[in-house]
Amino acid sequence: MLLDEDPATLIHHTVGNFNIQPDKLAISRINESLSTLQQARDLRVREAESALKKLSRQLTTLHNHHDELVSSNSSAAHASEIATLDTKKFRIAKTANDLEIESERLSSQLADLQAKLQELELQGVDGRDMAKRPQVEDETSLKLKVYRSLGIDIERENGEYSKAIIRNAQKGDLHVVNMDSKFSKFFYANYFWNTL
Repeated sequence: MLLDEDPATLIHHTVGNFNIQPDKLAISRINESLSTLQQARDLRVREAESALKKLSRQLTTLHNHHDELVSSNSSAAHASEIATLDTKKFRIAKTANDLEIESERLSSQLADLQAKLQELELQGVDGRDMAKRPQVEDETSLKLKVYRSLGIDIERENGEYSKAIIRNAQKGDLHVVNMDSKFSKFFYANYFWNTL
């Protein structure tokens, strides 16, 4: 009885009962989403490929630049130049040290010559003392003479004794001591004796 009807009519009624329109719309939306997602993925892939090509070009450029630098600057030449500069540095330092020692020696010699000149000026032209009676030397002059006899020259600056030059003839040494008021006379006396 039911099968007596036309199959096309039966199929049409069956399709109408299933209501597949919402499913078709959902499938259409899914296809659109898939299409949009594929386009976005393609765009991201193109951007990544472009960035990769750019980084690859930079890497090639840097690699070439590195190869040029390595080939133009050999490590042996660099080491040789460093050794030459070190030699010059030590030679200059030694020369500066030698000049400083020579300067101190000449300063000491100048102090001796100035003291002798002062003595000669006090004696006069004919070698006799200018004063009728012998001059009594004061305490400071006597101390300076004792120091000089020991090989110590003391220099005065702004009315204060600020520098002592100590010569040790046996050792061939020359020491210059800058005296400061924050150290005691006892300290300097001990230092002078130890140096002599």
